Amino acid sequence: MPSPSFTQLTAQRAFMRMWFARLFGTTANQMLMVAVGWQMYELTGSAWDLGLVGLYQFAPALLLTLVAGHVADRLHRGRIVACCMVAQAGVALVLVAATQGWGASGSWASRELLLGISVLLGVARAFQMPAQQALTPMLVPSEMLPRAMAFSSAGMQAAVITGPALGGVIFVAGATAVYATCAGLFGIGCVLIALLRYDHAPPPREPVSLDTLMAGARFVWERKALLGAVSLDLFAVLLGGATALLPMFAKDILHVGPWGLGLLRGAPAAGALLTSVVLTRWPLDRRVGRTMLLAVAVYGVCMLVFGLSTSFVLSLGALAVSGGADMVSVVVRQTLVQIETPNDMRGRVSAINSVFIGASNQLGEFESGATAAWLGPVGSVVAGGIGTLLVALLWFRGFPALAGRDRMNGAKAESAGP
Repeated sequence: MPSPSFTQLTAQRAFMRMWFARLFGTTANQMLMVAVGWQMYELTGSAWDLGLVGLYQFAPALLLTLVAGHVADRLHRGRIVACCMVAQAGVALVLVAATQGWGASGSWASRELLLGISVLLGVARAFQMPAQQALTPMLVPSEMLPRAMAFSSAGMQAAVITGPALGGVIFVAGATAVYATCAGLFGIGCVLIALLRYDHAPPPREPVSLDTLMAGARFVWERKALLGAVSLDLFAVLLGGATALLPMFAKDILHVGPWGLGLLRGAPAAGALLTSVVLTRWPLDRRVGRTMLLAVAVYGVCMLVFGLSTSFVLSLGALAVSGGADMVSVVVRQTLVQIETPNDMRGRVSAINSVFIGASNQLGEFESGATAAWLGPVGSVVAGGIGTLLVALLWFRGFPALAGRDRMNGAKAESAGP
């Protein structure tokens, strides 16, 4: 049977409403983070406080993983996402009021308020991400899911690129303008989600227990192809990430200014966006497990090239290719997670997957900083690249069910050898 076309995908009205809702919501979230970070630095001048903003958002996601996944499998997922967007819009309006000093003689924005806001954003994201991921397979036929996941990733990467830039431009008019814009974008996203229509069959009522909360983790553990896919991202990005060290490379090794740092930070997202567009047009059809592992290996090679490079152009290219390789891995992993998981478990499994992703990014930045203090920035990135290559090789041997995966639907390749 021929693969469904892109036109057929965009004809899925519920999916497209969801796509635009995620685009508006992610753009707003990226803008919000730029403004909160800038305002925090203006208030305290502390790099430590900037780090706390990220940590305070990640902690709720970690602590609420099991609960958020369970909620996504028990309640209407569209309403969960809508409520989370309403909460984020409310946060943005609180920041408008605090910055403008409504109800007081002057601005009441403070370090403590911004940290408390970060916790609230983390809670909203903790519930939004599992419900959002588990909702997509309910909006398109199963044969369209690989193309839908790639197209969703393209939209997210576009938001990741344009959100901070748009936030920076609007910030010229003041933090209030950014927060008001964010509230409006969240509101639009919420309306689009509220207009979604899909079949929702309430699950059988059962008491909440440790067994039901842990069902998602147990499901992933018992399915080795799934376990290999989600853990591969954790260890590969944990070892191979270089984002936290980009300021050091820009200033001390490549000798470029803030403009160069901006290009370095945007290069992986640009490569990921281009790759996701290609995967939307030509979805992966065969040997998806091998392709995923090879993409991780390419990511490791790119980190080696970046770590050893003293050319700005070469470094920029290596980061762009690394973003493209990472996007191949992301699309395969996300599609496998949704296809392998029954609908009544998707929320809990998606929650586990979300924590793996968040942990790889957050802990990856810590790992980069720690090894850079010991080995220097070049040694840290080179060691991470070597580690990523070793992870790809170990996963190739240790998870034959993943390496031998031929099609997304579960068929085996004729040979899983390297």
